[in-house]
Amino acid sequence: MENSNKIIMKDLEFSYPKNKILKGVSTEINQGEFVVLVGSNGSGKSTLMKCVNKVLTPSAGSIIVNGKDVKNYSHLSLAKQIAYVPQSEVKISGVKVFDIILSGRKPYISWKPSSNDYEIVSQVISWLKLDEIAMRDISELSGGQQQMVYIARAIAQEPKILLLDEPTSNLDVKHQLEIMRLLKSLSDKGITIMVILHDINLAIKYADKYLMLRKGELHAEGSKEILTESNLQMLYGIKIKKIKNEEDFYVVPYELLN
Repeated sequence: MENSNKIIMKDLEFSYPKNKILKGVSTEINQGEFVVLVGSNGSGKSTLMKCVNKVLTPSAGSIIVNGKDVKNYSHLSLAKQIAYVPQSEVKISGVKVFDIILSGRKPYISWKPSSNDYEIVSQVISWLKLDEIAMRDISELSGGQQQMVYIARAIAQEPKILLLDEPTSNLDVKHQLEIMRLLKSLSDKGITIMVILHDINLAIKYADKYLMLRKGELHAEGSKEILTESNLQMLYGIKIKKIKNEEDFYVVPYELLN
């Protein structure tokens, strides 16, 4: 597989005037990898993701996307490489699902949508089984349905890299699994996936690689072997029990650490 959809971070730092958030983060994410960022609130996960997507500008270091420094991309050209689904969207009404998904084609539309743009949106709607809600107002949908629509918009953008900040938060178990299976199928197609998750057990089931952030530093990275009790306890400040089952393992938090 050609390793074109690659992210390289080197000595990445980000600071607000009185607060250093990221401290020398270096890592590589390969094409088609399903990567989960884990860590407690305030560890720098969302900041890191926003730096990759040029929402924030690093104070030091570099981010290379497909062989080119992110700072040298225009926002339009970067939108053809990366799609970003934030943790929460601005609540809107009076807009149909179809039109929201069509807005994912904005980087490719010069004057008005082409027949190809409409065709891609129709294909995404069909693939994600959104046909029955395609002409409904977004405000009429459940939280799970809305989240699927925003992911559909990102897919319609035809990104090589997909970033999602807590895509399963506030969703029931069924919708969590549906979204994680969808993301896994995208990574199987060669799209590089980077997700922020608080549910470690969901991450265990689907991710290829984990980046553990602690106080703005990369505490550990690798496959699920790094999800040790000691690493997780260090990240979250709680005692964690790792329990094996027939196929894999899961983790259970059970006591606060002093």
